[in-house]
Amino acid sequence: MAEIDHIVIGARTLEEGARYVEDHLGVKPSKGGAHPGMGTHNMLLGMGANCYIEVIAPDPAQPDPPHARPFDLDDASLRTMLEAEPRLIAYVASTPALDAVVSRLGASQAGEIMAMSRGNLSWRMAFPPQRQDMDNLIPPLIQWEGERAARHIRDSGWRLTALEAEHPEAEAVRASLTTRGLGDTVKVRQSPHPRLVAHLRHRDGREVTLTSA
Repeated sequence: MAEIDHIVIGARTLEEGARYVEDHLGVKPSKGGAHPGMGTHNMLLGMGANCYIEVIAPDPAQPDPPHARPFDLDDASLRTMLEAEPRLIAYVASTPALDAVVSRLGASQAGEIMAMSRGNLSWRMAFPPQRQDMDNLIPPLIQWEGERAARHIRDSGWRLTALEAEHPEAEAVRASLTTRGLGDTVKVRQSPHPRLVAHLRHRDGREVTLTSA
């Protein structure tokens, strides 16, 4: 069974992404780090022991990678959208059985497993190929080796209460999520345009909705 590990805010720069989060949630994300070889870096905002927000942007300190940056950050249409404003662009799901899921689905659907690490954290991820991710509504899968990152991030008081996916091919999205153990985790709706919607609630009662469009 998989669960939501984190949601992803895309930005043109980390500074713009941090300002967006602070404007919407009233708290600034903390420093994360670079993703060597992927051309990105991030900041993080804790949402309890098992979930967090990742703000991700191209890293000017790294050369352009030989492959596309994750989460379609090199896509021309998304880059144009991020020039206007940072926004929710994707999410990542955690599974305790990454090898089994990737073996069952095959690399053409689940992607290749990559080993990654930073500091005391290590993890493995599989990004679905772009043509299989249904406009970023089918998440990369992550398996943490040891403690999850969320346990090391200061809690902001915010919690993810619901995640929704809207797409013209809603049944295909629902089927793909079910094969990854997320059938009961993400609510899928039919819609003319793809959209990811995250509902957040603070312990003081405030509620915020973040969307990809």
